[in-house]
Amino acid sequence: MIITQGLALRFGKRVLFEDVNLKFTEGNCYGLIGANGAGKSTFLKILSGEIEPSSGDIVIDKGQRLAVLKQDQYAFDEYDVLKTVIMGHKRLYDIMVEKDELYAKPDFSDEDGMKASELEGEFAELNGWEAETEAARLLAGLGVPVDLHDEKMAELSGKEKVRVLLAQALFGTPDILLLDEPTNNLDYNSIAWLEDFLASFPNIVLVVSHDRHFLNQVCTHIADFDFASVRIYVGNYDFWQESSQMALQLAKDANKKKEDKIKELQTFVQRFSANASKSKQATSRKKLLDKIELDDIKPSTRRYPYINFKPDREAGDEILFVTDLSKTIDGEVLFKDLTFTLAKGDKVALIGGNGQAQTALMQILMGEMEADSGEYKWGVTTSQAYFPKDNSKYFTAEENLVDWLRQYSANQEESFLRGFLGRMLFSGEETQKASNVLSGGEKVRCMFAKMMLSGSNVLLLDEPTNHLDLESITSLNNGLKDYTGTLLLRSNDHQLLSTVCDRVIELTPNGYIDRKYNYDEYLEHPEIIEMRKELGAI
Repeated sequence: MIITQGLALRFGKRVLFEDVNLKFTEGNCYGLIGANGAGKSTFLKILSGEIEPSSGDIVIDKGQRLAVLKQDQYAFDEYDVLKTVIMGHKRLYDIMVEKDELYAKPDFSDEDGMKASELEGEFAELNGWEAETEAARLLAGLGVPVDLHDEKMAELSGKEKVRVLLAQALFGTPDILLLDEPTNNLDYNSIAWLEDFLASFPNIVLVVSHDRHFLNQVCTHIADFDFASVRIYVGNYDFWQESSQMALQLAKDANKKKEDKIKELQTFVQRFSANASKSKQATSRKKLLDKIELDDIKPSTRRYPYINFKPDREAGDEILFVTDLSKTIDGEVLFKDLTFTLAKGDKVALIGGNGQAQTALMQILMGEMEADSGEYKWGVTTSQAYFPKDNSKYFTAEENLVDWLRQYSANQEESFLRGFLGRMLFSGEETQKASNVLSGGEKVRCMFAKMMLSGSNVLLLDEPTNHLDLESITSLNNGLKDYTGTLLLRSNDHQLLSTVCDRVIELTPNGYIDRKYNYDEYLEHPEIIEMRKELGAI
């Protein structure tokens, strides 16, 4: 168990959170959510002892072992991969080192023998004889191949190091597990494995993630960081989001009878309880939801941007024709002989192991890069709006946001532009910010505003959820679901792809797959799984 008592963190006059009194209990997984900068990651660092709070106490049951997903990819470069994983259990690793040092002594004494015997006993109690087997199992589940297990960490790529450090945190079934963005750099199969692992994890898990699908699959509770306070709610992210929005709407409807409000909320809770079987944490979450008190459902104070892509005109039947398109960069084949046709209204998930391939394809289709061979042709009635993965070239000037947006708008009136920026959560003095000093999330919201003003009937989006908080991601998700035009979308957000797209095109160096399935159907279809294996995609 972890208890926080009067916990606070202040930086000068800025209060990140104050008077936080929470209890985290065994068998539950807590998803920490809040706006960027609300203090979620900092809270984990306080619990781990990396940062001292301004005031308050943290109480952890005596003897409980705490494990943290480490962020420093270079800290273990001199160690073997397997050894790095085992180092996640410090006491077990220390025993292994001490044993090896004792047995290596040329003058091994009786005293050394007694010490070694004690260490062997403790080693066995900590399941040390299974340590390498467990470490290898964790690495395999997270997609680290066996031939890398004996390599030095320095020899691994950044993505591989991240997976090893995650295995390190999971190793040895810690009593308390703190995970900050654990799905970063993981593919679908590794994320699915991690979801299963955490669903059956018997102890306490606290996780920060912008992956809504992941939060929905593993969380029994949501800890909401909002306005310098933290409140814990029963249920996963979808339940928190929908219930808080519903409570807000009911609170606004002053004329509705109290009995009607209670009935509506009861129906909502029952619906979610019935659907809890869709998640990995089904049993425990259903029990929790059945016990929820209606007073526990509070209106959200969150602000959601208004994202609505509306085409100025409907496109004809001819959208895009791609024929035998190929691209190689620095000797690496990204895709070859790519041929497909987009129909009006297609919403395509563009996926593949090498993200550079999807980016290159979009750049080619937008005329920013030349293909090595092949051709493409847009329909004459189409108009395209492009969200690049790197948007820095759009934000180099010192102009304020009103003037920045004005260059993309047919309506030049100040009031219109300010109103439009207000939809993107820029109000008052914020509209006078210089465009070249915006945060990553602010730039993304500005790009959405630019694209909405374009009125395009074809959208190409390359990783649009990067830098966004969960509220903005949810708004984007809803906006793309409602979009009536044609869409090419590349994203690591599982829920975004599965709820928006009705077609999947997967690019590999050895060929491509094009199927009219939604994302979940595509990943789970036996025939597709075999095809992906043949192409080396999994």
